[in-house]
This record gives sequence, structure tokens and C-alpha cells, in this order.
Amino acid sequence: MAKVQLHLFVNGEEHDLIIDDRSSLLDVLRNELHLNSVKKGCEVGECGACTVLINEETIDSCIYLAIWAQGKHIRTLEGLMDEEGNLSDIQQAFIDEAAVQCGFCTPGFIMAAIPILENDEAFTRDDIRKHLAGNLCRCTGYENIINAIEKTKNKRMHKQ
Repeated sequence: MAKVQLHLFVNGEEHDLIIDDRSSLLDVLRNELHLNSVKKGCEVGECGACTVLINEETIDSCIYLAIWAQGKHIRTLEGLMDEEGNLSDIQQAFIDEAAVQCGFCTPGFIMAAIPILENDEAFTRDDIRKHLAGNLCRCTGYENIINAIEKTKNKRMHKQ
């Protein structure tokens, strides 16, 4: 076990940490930075519960070594709220559309939706489904999740 220094930006804040060089980004986010929205599910990159954005790309943080994040910008669900702690539009849409049951997979789905929402292109329901293919849910049946993303995307497209 070797200890290494890790410098990264998480939700807009700069962090310098000393970590075990074998640590996953998931473990560093949860255990060192206490960002509990990043869920430990399968630990092999199959379920998407640990999805975060690294330099605006969706990544399963359970199979991403923390040292690979050196100097990079990470976004988690906690980084979507505004300064007053108000939920983002996509977080509120998940509530409004009943896209949450047990909630374990919800942060990963929301983070996987961010590239869709921040893209200026139109997305069909099938495009959304394909984009979310790496995220699994055992409770909701997916339709309400897709509804929440689609409605948020449509609202954002009409504001432009």
C-alpha cells in the first residue's frame, strides 16, 4: 500500500488529499469527502449507482482509480443544488414524476442524465433509454425516470 497525494476539484471545490493508491474514486468521494450520494452498488461498473461526471463525462466511480482523477473536475449529485441548497430542476422532476422508489439508484440516474440535459441537441425517448443503459433500477420500471428526464429536457429546450 502506497500513499499518494491527490489534487482534484469536486463540485467546484479544490481538494488535496493523501490516499491509498489503490482506492477507487467512489471510496474517496464517500469516505474522504463524505459525498454519500455516490452509492456503492455492484463495485464492478455494471449498475451505475456510483455514476459521477469527470470532466463532464459520465463514469462509474467504483471502477475508476482515484489517482486517475488527478487535476480533474468531478461533479456529484450534491453539486447540482444551488447555494441555498435548493434542488435542481432534474432532482425536482424525479420527485414530481415519482421516479424514485427506494432511491438507491436515483443519484446515478440523475448524474447520467446531466449530459443529456446540458446538450443542445434534441433527444428522443429511445435516445434517453440508450444513454441510460448503464444504469439499473430494481424498483421503478424506468418509465417515470425517462418521463422526468424528458420533461426536464423539454423545459430547458423551450427556455432557450
